[in-house]
Amino acid sequence: MIPQINLPKTSISRRSQTRIMIMWISRWSRPIALTILLTCSAAQCSDWTRFRGENGDGISLLKDVPVEWTEEDYEWKVDLPGTGHSSPVIWGVRLFVASGQDDGMRMLLCLNALTGESLWSQSVHLAPEPHVSDRNSYGSSTPLVDGERVYIAFADKEHYLFSAYDHDGNPLWSEDLGPFASQHGQGHAPILHGETVILANDQAGPSFVIALNRKTGEEVWRSSRADREAAYSTPLVLADVGQKPQLICVSGATGITGLDLETGVELWGSGELPMRAVASPVYGEGVVIASCGKGGKGHHMVAVEPSVDPAVKQPTVRWTRTKSLPYVPTPIISDGILYLWEDDGVVLSVDLKSGETIDRVRVGGNYYSSPVMIDHKLYCPSDDGQIAVVATQPKLELLAKSPLGEPIHSTPAVANGRVYFRGFHTLACLKAQ
Repeated sequence: MIPQINLPKTSISRRSQTRIMIMWISRWSRPIALTILLTCSAAQCSDWTRFRGENGDGISLLKDVPVEWTEEDYEWKVDLPGTGHSSPVIWGVRLFVASGQDDGMRMLLCLNALTGESLWSQSVHLAPEPHVSDRNSYGSSTPLVDGERVYIAFADKEHYLFSAYDHDGNPLWSEDLGPFASQHGQGHAPILHGETVILANDQAGPSFVIALNRKTGEEVWRSSRADREAAYSTPLVLADVGQKPQLICVSGATGITGLDLETGVELWGSGELPMRAVASPVYGEGVVIASCGKGGKGHHMVAVEPSVDPAVKQPTVRWTRTKSLPYVPTPIISDGILYLWEDDGVVLSVDLKSGETIDRVRVGGNYYSSPVMIDHKLYCPSDDGQIAVVATQPKLELLAKSPLGEPIHSTPAVANGRVYFRGFHTLACLKAQ
């Protein structure tokens, strides 16, 4: 008989915990360890801890996900209270997602990721806004999860609450970051680095990036920012081998900036962007990509080589683009190619070195979600609830569109051998075959 395994509560990834478990079990029974290894690959067992997964790259190695399906093919589909555009995050069998109600109630929901069963919810009542964009909601901020806690940010005009709960829903800490001003409402997503949780508070008022101790909520550092209109970009951590890690942040008022992750001091900056930044930055092969736009279209994209020399405050611009760009959907970088999913349903592949278009395909529809790449195919939901799947190899090709059954503005999540699609009022689970 194999004794019960109690893994310590740490911030290591679920993938690492799985490896520890397999090594431990193998001392007792090699056949059982082999069974676990075969039935729980890294792609199947990996967690999806933040907006667009690990470091925001939006890429999953999961195999055998359908490219076409019907509403009857979902493993399960459940109703959620309120309305939301928050993406799900997953740690093990717990899934977390945000939602909101018209009276100003903001909710953090926890569900069983394998069955859709509701496990718990926590709520805060903030003031309803006199106007919330029909492209936004009171539940648009994607949570962040680690091995011990889940973190969420909600805001109204007077209060910006950044809070942490344990996996059972018990409140741990909550910090009020002050007023929040925006034309379209709040939707910022936090990220994790080491022992700090980081939130970019770029708004139409006093702005800053803040790092808090993930255990206590105490402020570690705060980096003041120029302000203009609210930006909705989620930062990423740039951690090239041999280089000191940097925090990459984007807003219209500041452009692309690299911050010291230990102090928040700005290391370099590109200068302001001409319009609002909504899409998040992406990084690959030595270049950071960021864009801005307005009116449902991207108008300006810049690719910069981040500075690693403390004496160089201006990054090298590799290229810029001013046409055929997304505004809201965040791009994906894979194998030296930049994939752009435009808001009006045109998908492009772009050479990362030159910024030149390689291929394009029109899929149709309007998109406020960002694509994810699963086994070299792009999955992206349209606002009318159709999930388009586009092959990237050997060329861009629309493979199919499949229904969710309601509008969707959130980005899919991938974990546990499943893909999760969050509509305005529902959550659906599609299992790999």
